[in-house]
Amino acid sequence: MGLRRHIRTGLKWLKPGMGVKRWLLLLACGIALLSLGFSFLLRHLYPLPDVFYYITFQFIPRGLRAGLFMLAGVAALVIALLGLNRALLAPFIEADPETLVDAVYRYRQRERGPKVVAIGGGHGLSVLLRGLKRHTSNVTAIVTVADDGGSSGRLRRELGVLPPGDIRNCIAALADDEALMTQLFQYRFGNGKGLNGHSFGNLFITAMAQVTGSFDRAIVESGRVLAVQGRVLPSTLCDVTLTADLRAEPVGVSRVAGESSITEACGTIERVYLEPNDAPAYPEAVRALLEADLIVAGPGSLCTSVLPNLLVPDVARAVTASRALKVYVCNVATQRGETDGYNTGDHVTMLETHLGAGFFPVVLANDNLDVDFDAPPGVELVVVDFPPGAAYRVITRDLVDRARPWRHDSDKLARALLNLL
Repeated sequence: MGLRRHIRTGLKWLKPGMGVKRWLLLLACGIALLSLGFSFLLRHLYPLPDVFYYITFQFIPRGLRAGLFMLAGVAALVIALLGLNRALLAPFIEADPETLVDAVYRYRQRERGPKVVAIGGGHGLSVLLRGLKRHTSNVTAIVTVADDGGSSGRLRRELGVLPPGDIRNCIAALADDEALMTQLFQYRFGNGKGLNGHSFGNLFITAMAQVTGSFDRAIVESGRVLAVQGRVLPSTLCDVTLTADLRAEPVGVSRVAGESSITEACGTIERVYLEPNDAPAYPEAVRALLEADLIVAGPGSLCTSVLPNLLVPDVARAVTASRALKVYVCNVATQRGETDGYNTGDHVTMLETHLGAGFFPVVLANDNLDVDFDAPPGVELVVVDFPPGAAYRVITRDLVDRARPWRHDSDKLARALLNLL
């Protein structure tokens, strides 16, 4: 039974897409050339001592002798490769060989996966990234840098760095193994003078920015620490502020500055802006959009996470110019102070108010409303409803996470998006 299992595991290395057969073929060619050279050397030294008559089994018919040597060579090669594989990998893995070959196969499949660019920020984007990384390692998250609340806001005001919070969440979501190191990255200090409310990851990225001299370099190095499957990029490296026109009775329309202040104002958002409104896009983000197979906006806070990225002019132009399939993922539930009472059509209308009609020709929405949802006041599941003749196509699927029905299920969402391709 054990021998059959080892043979079955060994044959898995020959599956298409493993990237192993080419090197085995090169190794075989090298051994053949080495053998040929050795035979020429023996021919040059001919005649050989009589003992070679017995060493080379010349008393056996030539055809049988060739088969015997080939069989012995293959057996020696297989045993050597298995032993070398075990000797080299033993210090680095605790898995058995069958688990290892499956892990290599999954890695190779993800490496050949589609190029997906996800635009947003906050927890919504993290949910999407956790699902996508299981299917492709060609994932790029483009994240807003307009956050000014909590730990990120304090670091931004006190040290003058770009807010690291949303970027930290995305790096953690794309981590190869969301275990101890990722938990450490997400750890938030609950007490301590000056540390209270800060997360370790925010402090780490901020310190890395100081050490490397640039925020984008700090993101790259932080991603290496957690071995992320993909990339996390800021939409811009410019220090931007998100402002909004809010309508509230009885004062009418007023302008509020600061992402955290917008939702706290509890008014109806009519429009949001970036200041400055001509912030240059991060070049790598533009390049990722132009090379993408699939561009996804959302899920996440529509006005304070998704739109701030798309309000960077070069980002919006790159999305328009890209040949990728462009999909907007509508939130499962409304958000207080931002999308109160919105249905699917209202979410898209807000997008089109800022970006123009048909900017995202496909809208993906949740259609499973039959879930237990103990919602706080002002939060409800988003109903699929959109105006007739809309300049977009609505696709509905069961996308809800039953454990947390106000959020998407990461696996359901990733599969639904990749199926569109």
